[in-house]
Amino acid sequence: MPSVVVNRDRCKGCELCTYHCPMKILGMSQEINIKGYFFAEVRDPPRCIGCMLCAISCPDLAITVHGNSVQYRTFDYFGSQPNRSGR
Repeated sequence: MPSVVVNRDRCKGCELCTYHCPMKILGMSQEINIKGYFFAEVRDPPRCIGCMLCAISCPDLAITVHGNSVQYRTFDYFGSQPNRSGR
């Protein structure tokens, strides 16, 4: 199962991850980090589908997605290049 890890002290609270998460498992904390921002937190970890949209959309690189058994991936950013020969 994929797991999302938010580096709370790196997050600046822009909420882009909460907007882009298709499963809406991320939300904003009621606590503040060392920079004085409300940081993102994972609210419902078992519902994570491993799409990595939260990590891709984070401008501060505060989110990582771990796990080998990705259930669903919206985009294949790390796969092979498309066949340009038309086949």
